[in-house]
Amino acid sequence: MADDVEFSLADYKRRMQGAISVLGDEFAGLRTGRAHPSLLEHIVVEAYGAQMPLNQVGTVSVPESRMLTVQVWDNTQTSAVEKAIRNTSLGLNPIVEGSLLRIPIPELTEERRQELSKVAAQYAEQTKVAVRNVRRDGMDQLKKLEKDSHMGEDEHKAWADDLQKLTDSVIEDIDVTLATKEEEIMQV
Repeated sequence: MADDVEFSLADYKRRMQGAISVLGDEFAGLRTGRAHPSLLEHIVVEAYGAQMPLNQVGTVSVPESRMLTVQVWDNTQTSAVEKAIRNTSLGLNPIVEGSLLRIPIPELTEERRQELSKVAAQYAEQTKVAVRNVRRDGMDQLKKLEKDSHMGEDEHKAWADDLQKLTDSVIEDIDVTLATKEEEIMQV
């Protein structure tokens, strides 16, 4: 009966890696004192009666190392884009010039660096929770398969051990990624 087991460790690994991928995207949006278009990647603008990603209402570019610009395609949306940028936790203050927003990237103070480190730690913790939820789903599936007599107790224990090892490995990767990002943020 073990041949028809519906448990796939690869599927759970893929889901956990997806959580790490999201963490990487979140970290890309945390600024480190240098202008980069990814800083504005996660900003959502209230436009045309809907929530839209910033890149769907304008073009983000980096004309110089400490400046971002957003060329808004529809002049009527300029104020909505400005408001969305101001309301982020990034501490940016856009300067409006017609349909162009200039966004100077200020030097990071020590206090701001510590705040950004805390935000990075929150992102990492959210990712760990997501990974643990994936593990819980896997453990639930294993229990169900054993209860329904699709696998034996020994097989259940072996799969559970493998799932736990995978979870521990992914959590360790998250910790390493966080340490790297904190080091980058605290770098003067």
